[in-house]
Amino acid sequence: MTLPLVVGVDGSDASLLAVDWAVDEAARGDRPLGLVYASLWERYEGAVPSTGRERPSERVLAEHIVASAAERAALRRPEVPVTTGIVPADPVDALLCEGNNAFALVTGERGRGELKGLLLGSVSLGVAARAHCPVIVVRGDETGLVGLHEQILFGAGDLATGVQAVHFALREAEERGCAVDAVRAWRRPASEGASAFTEDRAHEPEERAAARLDELLGEAVAEHPGVRVRRTTVEGPARRILVDRSADADLVVIGARHRHGHFGLQLGRVGHTLLHHAHCPVAIVPQMT
Repeated sequence: MTLPLVVGVDGSDASLLAVDWAVDEAARGDRPLGLVYASLWERYEGAVPSTGRERPSERVLAEHIVASAAERAALRRPEVPVTTGIVPADPVDALLCEGNNAFALVTGERGRGELKGLLLGSVSLGVAARAHCPVIVVRGDETGLVGLHEQILFGAGDLATGVQAVHFALREAEERGCAVDAVRAWRRPASEGASAFTEDRAHEPEERAAARLDELLGEAVAEHPGVRVRRTTVEGPARRILVDRSADADLVVIGARHRHGHFGLQLGRVGHTLLHHAHCPVAIVPQMT
């Protein structure tokens, strides 16, 4: 059975953009699309005795939201099977539960009722930080959202965090018929140790970065021989480099460590920065350790 792409919808403009992006993504991968609305409305409205036969207002709103989202998806990509669900639960918890049987979870950058000044909403961050499947937060400029760059940006970390992510990035590029920009950042030794860092060893950090990038890419490249991969090592902070390069990408993919027995992912500075500032959608791919 092909796992669905699941989108959290709430009627906000950001969630509608997420639906558009996700239905295009589902069509490329020949996957079904699931639309989920979640709220704790039943807990609160159910506590108040009803004296009439009218359905709770929040339930009516939920039905309208998912029906409108489903109609939007069907008009955009009629070939994609769409299912809908309304869950009386906390949105983060509901999406995390859906993620146990999903190819990936998709959210907008912020939801209905959240302040417009927020760079990232609480639901999007909560899902990205705790899901056991890939999470894509749809954000960025129009060019990146519609996929005109024809390039996937892969931020290469270590083997401990990046194996699942690199496979995700190359599979995504193969489905789109585009290239992968695989980037590994590196830094020179701290100034206090620079005196021992001779000219003969000046290229060691970059060479180590290139070797680790090759090691990480090796198996995935072999499995996707038709994908063009450009390997780049860049000196500087990874979070700044990836945000800058995301302006020329349709999706940026990074890995994150998900340790057994620990609550949530270890997103780190790079993950948090991309989720807040990337110029295109961001995929966080968990690596179970």
